[in-house]
Amino acid sequence: MTRESGLVVVDKSGDMTSHDVVSQVRRLAGTRRVGHAGTLDPMATGVLVLAVTRATRLLGHLILTDKRYDASIRLGATTTTDDAEGEIVESRSTADVTAEAVRSALAAFVGETDQVPSSVSAIKVDGKRAYARVRDGEQVDLPVRRVTVHSLEVTGLDLPEVRISVHCSSGTYIRAIARDLGAALGVGGHLTALRRTAVGPFTLDQARTLDQLTECFALTPVAEAARATFPARELDGEQAAHVRVGRALDMALDETTALFAPDGEFLALYEPRDGGARAIAVFV
Repeated sequence: MTRESGLVVVDKSGDMTSHDVVSQVRRLAGTRRVGHAGTLDPMATGVLVLAVTRATRLLGHLILTDKRYDASIRLGATTTTDDAEGEIVESRSTADVTAEAVRSALAAFVGETDQVPSSVSAIKVDGKRAYARVRDGEQVDLPVRRVTVHSLEVTGLDLPEVRISVHCSSGTYIRAIARDLGAALGVGGHLTALRRTAVGPFTLDQARTLDQLTECFALTPVAEAARATFPARELDGEQAAHVRVGRALDMALDETTALFAPDGEFLALYEPRDGGARAIAVFV
């Protein structure tokens, strides 16, 4: 059983849900205070960031806006879920699709774009997950959302299979890119594989499988996690004493900042407000 707080970076396998991973880590950590940042679909693998004990309070503030994925798309078929787990609803020939057409269509997704999320996403509609409504037979039409694709690289092209690497903002659905690519080419398309390679500063290099964590359970201490995801500010003794009880500081901050005691202890997250700095989460 661990009394530590921090982040666990898991390399999720493709045979379990994100909740399954949380349940396993709860058992390994010996605590129910485990949460995750950014759900992965059951078919998806790769980086899933979890927080243990006090670090769960970081989850709502973590700067994990950038995600990276490797994905495989199959052109010529649309499915009910925009991925390989759904039923095929239409098939079309890809004989006339060229590599140049694929690259040109994918280039249009780079930058700020409007995207309609997949109807089987985890987005809540009137308090209920969209995918749950679809499973219950409801018709779900999700509103367009603005997303940013920083880069999209074609890493393999063996039509009708297309492999891509994507660097994007949080909230971008790679399934939707597969669907929209197929629509742009007039042949349909769906996602066949998805691996998340990075969430914010956390990458596959730091990730461990559940089998590895079972053999040796290790986490990133909360202070190290805070330094990795927020600007850091070192305090003097007097300032640290004020922060320990959540008092406002006469300090100029540009954004949410992690504050540390002179001995390196992580104390709190503060944000700029009213010309000074005020607490949004105290960790001591």
